Amino acid sequence: MSVERVEEATRAGAVEQAEEVGGVAAEAVTTAATARAVRYYSVAPGVRLNVRRGPGIGYALVRILPEGARIPIHCQTPGTTVAGPYGTSNIWDNIGDGEYVADAFVRTGSDGYVRPRCS
Repeated sequence: MSVERVEEATRAGAVEQAEEVGGVAAEAVTTAATARAVRYYSVAPGVRLNVRRGPGIGYALVRILPEGARIPIHCQTPGTTVAGPYGTSNIWDNIGDGEYVADAFVRTGSDGYVRPRCS
């Protein structure tokens, strides 16, 4: 498979189409697909979570997530320190374009960062 076909398969998200070329091409496609994989995290039970425009309580309220919501975390950044069901933390989770939630209300299984820092 040519490099162009591997790049095309990567863009299309078609890992199955990639063939091994010296052991490198298939690994590159698999790595690209893994990087795109989205993992969802649960908001604390019984919580309706505020989504804000930035990483802090001083930012405008965008919307409120319903109880039982599951959210993607694209990246994380420090902000206002907040106490919640999962401890006290200054970590804020970016869940969409200009949408942040306090990590202390999200079950990530960690007291620290679980996703890359937002740039």
